[in-house]
Amino acid sequence: MKALFIGGTGIISSAITQQLLTTDCELYLLNRGNRNQDLPENAHILQADINDEQQVAELIADLEFDVVADFIAFEPSQLERDYRLFAGKTKQFIFISSASAYQSPPADYRINEGTPLSNPYWEYSRNKIACEDYLMKMYREQQFPITIVRPSHTYDERSIPMGVHGSEGSWQVAKRMLENKPVIIHGDGTSLWTMTHNTDFAKGFIGLMGNIQAIGEAVQITSDESLTWNQIYHAVADALGVKLNAVYVSSTFLDACSTEDYRGSLLGDKANSVVFDNSKLKRLVPDFVATTRFDQGVKQVVDHILSHPELQKEDPEFDIWCNKVITALDQAVQSVRS
Repeated sequence: MKALFIGGTGIISSAITQQLLTTDCELYLLNRGNRNQDLPENAHILQADINDEQQVAELIADLEFDVVADFIAFEPSQLERDYRLFAGKTKQFIFISSASAYQSPPADYRINEGTPLSNPYWEYSRNKIACEDYLMKMYREQQFPITIVRPSHTYDERSIPMGVHGSEGSWQVAKRMLENKPVIIHGDGTSLWTMTHNTDFAKGFIGLMGNIQAIGEAVQITSDESLTWNQIYHAVADALGVKLNAVYVSSTFLDACSTEDYRGSLLGDKANSVVFDNSKLKRLVPDFVATTRFDQGVKQVVDHILSHPELQKEDPEFDIWCNKVITALDQAVQSVRS
């Protein structure tokens, strides 16, 4: 198989790249080269900015692929560019959409590919829906051989997956845990969520590559493990070797008092209970199974981050904000009681 990845070093794509390079796949990565230390030696590197359409067209002029996958497309105009570049040059074009495109709030907590796409809370998700609409139109009208993949919350060793964190990532939440400070959990911590390790996601993704039954289809790839946010945060605290000191705050309150996009990431996503039905993926990729249990996966993540200080990116503004929110809640309780 001859494949081209646009991107290839992100949370989702890096594990796919690593697994493919252990096979006989001839892998090309179209990458700007900003993170050369993450580029695998055995891949063919096409160094370019995908937004420079003329440069990319010249680079691939004499190339054709079995699979092209774009991991960094977020708006329809980017896929219109991809269509111009790769129509007639690939047997399959894979677009990475998002499970956040599903109806929010969901009419049914059980999610499959037949769940309506509608998210009034998050522009990111609405753009992904528009991308899917464009690709399906190209499939129906121009026979462009597309496959749409919908990941949910996928993680790797570079960041601890959390529900509420600041713009600098989740390390500050872990640091609060280590310092025995209270940690904010949205809602009451009982809504259901799914965490998928990127190595498990990669298994499903690779099974869809070159799969003729996946052409024209949308497929979600997640773990089958359902966890409450309480279980998720307790697993992180256990991995850090500390006791969790949780403070529960409604998602609407968090959205109202923050400049972060909690309306999208919480109200339009993580505040909802979801359980993913991966029957379609398992029909297309019969040997798919997610094998990384979250408590085991997050322990590996924590160990990796603790041994790599460069990944411990502090966020003092988020830390101050957490203290303000918790103080405001305490004052509200005292005000009602007095």
